Amino acid sequence: MRIAMIGTGYVGLVSGTCFAEFGINVTGIDKDENKINTLLNGEIPIFEPGLDVLVERQTAAGRLKFTTDLAEGIKGAQAIFIAVGTPSRREDGHADLSYVYQAAREIAPLLEDYTVIVTKSTVPVGTAREVERIIREVNPNADFDVASNPEFLREGAAIEDFMRPDRVVIGTDSERAQEVMRRIYRPLYINETPIVMVAPETSELIKYASNAFLATKITFINEIANLCEQTGANVQQVAKAMGLDGRIGGKFLHAGPGYGGSCFPKDTLALAQIGQKHGTPQTIVEQVIEANSNRQADMAQRVINAFGGDVKGKTIGILGIAFKPNTDDVRDAPSLVVVPLLQEAGANIKAYDPEAREQAEKHLKNVDWKTNAYDVAEGADALVILTEWNEFRALGLNDLKEKMNQPLLLDFRNIYTEAEIKARGFNYISIGRPEIKLEDCSAQLKKAG
Repeated sequence: MRIAMIGTGYVGLVSGTCFAEFGINVTGIDKDENKINTLLNGEIPIFEPGLDVLVERQTAAGRLKFTTDLAEGIKGAQAIFIAVGTPSRREDGHADLSYVYQAAREIAPLLEDYTVIVTKSTVPVGTAREVERIIREVNPNADFDVASNPEFLREGAAIEDFMRPDRVVIGTDSERAQEVMRRIYRPLYINETPIVMVAPETSELIKYASNAFLATKITFINEIANLCEQTGANVQQVAKAMGLDGRIGGKFLHAGPGYGGSCFPKDTLALAQIGQKHGTPQTIVEQVIEANSNRQADMAQRVINAFGGDVKGKTIGILGIAFKPNTDDVRDAPSLVVVPLLQEAGANIKAYDPEAREQAEKHLKNVDWKTNAYDVAEGADALVILTEWNEFRALGLNDLKEKMNQPLLLDFRNIYTEAEIKARGFNYISIGRPEIKLEDCSAQLKKAG
């Protein structure tokens, strides 16, 4: 079987490579010559654990190819996936579908035998129907169907999510297209992965509803964390007990500096706009968007408050710039709000991220970039943990303390405990947890063994 993947960004590259692992012949197509040349040279333009190994293996096997030639790339393909970007429009938050529709226009005159056109990009309700309309307008004689097949990939765990998904959603009214999609996903079908066959509109809304719900869980627990700070409760214990309820589940109940990344910010905005367009305001989602924006700004204010309201001339060390660990993605990351606000308040910023520096440098200016956490600590008046990379979970606290001007740690991911930090002489600020008096810390450490 042969398929084509238009777009070799995060979704297109991961999906195409994993389809090749299924034994399908895949051609990745992109207009960006630099990106294609990078891939042809065996280099990966994004950071995703394990992806480089799979790409190398599948290109060597001849099942994964890359090209900028659309006509050559889709020739003989039984299915053509559209996996181009759908960024939020600056002016109104609507998903920008120009790349999707342009791909449809360019595909249309090249279609020969029966083909399934699959929208893999995250798109608003009605997009699949519009793609169909465009293709039929350009090429009335084309033999094709359109299907919606949203992705549910977590950055940092995308390969596992693709190979062992909770479900596969396919939206099409055509039994012929359903059969093609079943063949494409045959390895998962054999493993009894739920294959959800629905109408295109339902499929498109499933994606937005899923991401908006997860964003809501994150925002909910962040607001509970604020309440915990005022009442003396512990948000981690609250979240753990909540998560033991099978109706709730423990995932996405980790308090922190707010959500970011390529999906949640964009998709919540798009869902809110869809609701407004159809006269059914998604008021909960709208409040989530506002609360998350306030949350990110509040993190900067917490740093400023730790210095009595004035950080002018202070050196603040930032540990973690990516919106989450195991990715170099900084899109809508809390750091892109926190760092500029601290700089506006007069702070000097030093920073380190294991993977995201190259991407971060496109967005953050006047940052003193370092190659490890200890260089960031040198001469710093405070350290702020914004991303919970594993290497930050076992730092040499005594070494950090010796390098800093003053031992102040703001842990916005709660990866340490108050006891272990304060017992080593740090002033410590975390999220949604009661303060522990310094004199109590040694006793708690002894009790913990």
